[in-house]
Formats: sequence, C-alpha cells, structure tokens
Amino acid sequence: MSPNNPSILSHVSVGSGNIERAQVFYDAVLATVGCTRLDTYPFAVSYGKAFPEFWVQTPINEKPANVGNGSHFAFIADSKEAVDAFFDAALNHGGIDDGKPGPRPDYGPAYYGCFVRDLDGHKIEATYWDAEKMEGPA
Repeated sequence: MSPNNPSILSHVSVGSGNIERAQVFYDAVLATVGCTRLDTYPFAVSYGKAFPEFWVQTPINEKPANVGNGSHFAFIADSKEAVDAFFDAALNHGGIDDGKPGPRPDYGPAYYGCFVRDLDGHKIEATYWDAEKMEGPA
C-alpha cells in the first residue's frame, strides 16, 4: 500500500440479490463522491477512486443477501453539495430515505451528511467534514 493512502481498510463488501440492478444504482450514486466502477464480474462489481474499496457481490454462500443490523458504510464527500447529490441520486435510482442531508449536531459541528438504504436494504451514508468547523487540533 502506498504511504499516501489515508484509508484504514482494504475494502468492504455488501451482498446483493441482483448485481445488474445494484450496478446501475451504485454507478449513479458513487459518481457523486468521485468513485467509479473499477471491476465488473458476473457475481460482483467494485468501486473506488484508485483501487477497489467497495464491493457489491452475490453472497459467497449462495443464500439470499441480507442486511447487517447496525452496520452501514459511509463515503467521503468533498462538499455539502456532493452529499446532497449522493442523496438525490440514491432516491432517483430506487434508494430509500433514511436521513435527509443536513448537519447532525450530535456528531459534531463539522459533520454534514445523509443516510439512505440501497436496493438491497443496506444503509449507506455520504459525509462532509467542514474543516473550518472542527473543534480542537486537526
């Protein structure tokens, strides 16, 4: 891994019961935060900016995909407008509102984000951290 990579994770994966449908959804939604589809297989697609960090795939055990209770995946947005676009793209492609874009004071003054459910029910989020509103040393 490059010393310039700020990520702490290699990748995450979510299951889908319909890869083609999920691909259309995530192509539109993740483009709003600068991600593109990097790999396409009959059983999976991956997204990222430089390498595959987010995978959508048919569950390896061949059972129906299901949602993890309490889990969600957050994507970094470069602006409040990108958070808004993420939310709009998700809803326009069949996602479900799970928290409209806006500040969340409980998460700190720098936080602006939104939550949606994807086509398989996974909770995804877009977040923008306003550095000018950060408390304490950065």
